[in-house]
Amino acid sequence: MLTALAFCLGLLVLVAAAAVVLGRHPRAGLVVHGGCLIAAVGFLGVSVAALLGGTAPEGLTLPLGPPWAATRLALDGLSAWFLLLLGITAACASLFALGHRAGPPRTLPPFPLFLAGMGLTLAATDAFTLLLGFEAMSLASWALVAAEHDKAENRAAARLYLTFAVLAGACLVPAFGLLAGGAGAITFEAMRAAPPEGWRAVAVLALGLAGAGAKAGLVPLHAWLPLAHPAAPSHVSALMSGAMTKVALYMLARLLLDLCGPAQPSWWGVPLLVLGAGSALLGALRANLEGDIKTLLACSTIENIGFVVLGLGLALAFRGADLGPLAALAAGAALLHALNHGVFKTLLFLVAGAVQHSAGSRRLDRLGGLIHAMPATAGAALVGACAAASLPPLSGFAGEWLLLQSLLAGWRVSAIAFQVLAAAAAALAAMAAALAAAAMLRMFGLVFLGRPRSPRGAGAEEVNATERAALLLPAGLTVLFGLFPGLLLGLAAPAVRILAGRAAEMPVRGLWLTAGEGAAGYAPFAVLLLLAAALVALWFAVRRRSPLPTARGPVWNCGFIDPPPHFPFGDPLTQPTAGGIAQPLRRMLGEPLLAARERVDMPRPGETRAGAYASGFEDPSGPLLIAPAAALRERISAQVERLRDFTIRRCLSLSFATLVGLLALLAWLEGR
Repeated sequence: MLTALAFCLGLLVLVAAAAVVLGRHPRAGLVVHGGCLIAAVGFLGVSVAALLGGTAPEGLTLPLGPPWAATRLALDGLSAWFLLLLGITAACASLFALGHRAGPPRTLPPFPLFLAGMGLTLAATDAFTLLLGFEAMSLASWALVAAEHDKAENRAAARLYLTFAVLAGACLVPAFGLLAGGAGAITFEAMRAAPPEGWRAVAVLALGLAGAGAKAGLVPLHAWLPLAHPAAPSHVSALMSGAMTKVALYMLARLLLDLCGPAQPSWWGVPLLVLGAGSALLGALRANLEGDIKTLLACSTIENIGFVVLGLGLALAFRGADLGPLAALAAGAALLHALNHGVFKTLLFLVAGAVQHSAGSRRLDRLGGLIHAMPATAGAALVGACAAASLPPLSGFAGEWLLLQSLLAGWRVSAIAFQVLAAAAAALAAMAAALAAAAMLRMFGLVFLGRPRSPRGAGAEEVNATERAALLLPAGLTVLFGLFPGLLLGLAAPAVRILAGRAAEMPVRGLWLTAGEGAAGYAPFAVLLLLAAALVALWFAVRRRSPLPTARGPVWNCGFIDPPPHFPFGDPLTQPTAGGIAQPLRRMLGEPLLAARERVDMPRPGETRAGAYASGFEDPSGPLLIAPAAALRERISAQVERLRDFTIRRCLSLSFATLVGLLALLAWLEGR
């Protein structure tokens, strides 16, 4: 099993090398993406075998690694669960890339290295290999974000993304250094045997949350995500949102819930609850205000990352309060939602790529009516949008339902402050879920319904068979995972035991999901039958009251009588716009949370000039984080620039002082 995993990682490295050799050869894309598809299927098979095996992992030693130790690979329940997610999303993205229009040749080598970095991160059993894979993943994805660097916005997005990637590494390296320093070794086994205490534990919590949160897009370290996802190719955006952010969450779960030991107090879950609830609300609100499909989906990713972090925070709090069943419930909700979000968000990003290729735009106000020209794409998009809106019985509902049940059980923790916090988080999570449903309704309606808003959109065509297969595969899995969440949680049992404790009980009863010690349950098939019965009854009622056959007529033109000749089906300007639909939410919630603004320039009576309307908002991370960081960078750069004027004597003195300081620090650490 692990040999197959090592083979897949090696295959990805060979594929990257082949891409460099082939260069601009017309078959280079076929070789690269075909090899990535094979490796992704291998990841999928290895992860399923590991989850079904249920035994202790056996390590595989590779003939490479740092000077002090060889590299060992192993899969336990937690890493196998996230490897399953990586295999599914990478297979869909690679299949879509096989049928999609080839991008610049420079995008080919980083793609397999991106997959290899994520696979190595999940298979690592020591801190060095884990961080090596994590940084390889970051650098490869940065190269993919910067692929189309001829555009100024892409260059800015790549620079910001690299800044946050460096921040993530700068936080995670000392976090693992503190763990390894207390354990005397960098292996996971040694770290588990010597969990941190006191200030070390607090420092590991803060550094791990900042490092993994920066890579996952957790508020307030999310500024890069709405910029980097639109800049990357669509299949890369799908993989970044569906898999890369989940690898960062794996890092967070591995660090805080596994390597730091089971004896950490309940308050460890508080910062995760606060940041998770804030991310869910802010991401869902921004998704309702964006006018670009991929930016909208990126903000939706921030929302769902917040839901997963909420689950991990609850698992930490319940485990610290010795509430094993509730810890298992929260951990199961986090793992289930991470997998389901990875699948349906991969689907939606691939849909965005298909729409952009066929209709020539990602702007909501330039699209419309694509359900007639692209029925397969529209059907897949409807499945993904309904799942993202948490509609039962699709996959997005089960994880969020379990999460809300976990939040409602927060009163079981004796601390009154935590009870109040859990209640507030439940209210924010419910509001975020409602906002997410509104965002998905707005996106699907503006893109696929109504009338085309541009000539290119009116001439759109369905994507080819390979791309349709890449869309229908995650759409089918979204439906399947929604109908069988109990089987998925049963498969995730080894991962739940790592996060919640070895004696944790799964919230599963056959095909049912249970919560609150059996007080509440969710049966997807019962929901499916009720919905089917309601639809059939509605159809019969309509046919009985309207026995005449269906008649097609012109689309209502919103009161405008004569459509212009170049738009025989009505002027698209009479349709609702993205900004118009978002206006109520922008005024109610956008002004206090996002500093939303509107400007109306109405001509006076008798003036012939046109009126003007403009609206916008500002993410709070800009003035609160990005702007101060930029100012600090400028001040540091100005001080460093003074070093150029140093004499040789000053340079030698500075080097000597640095050496003495490092020796003193080493002597102090040895003395402790």
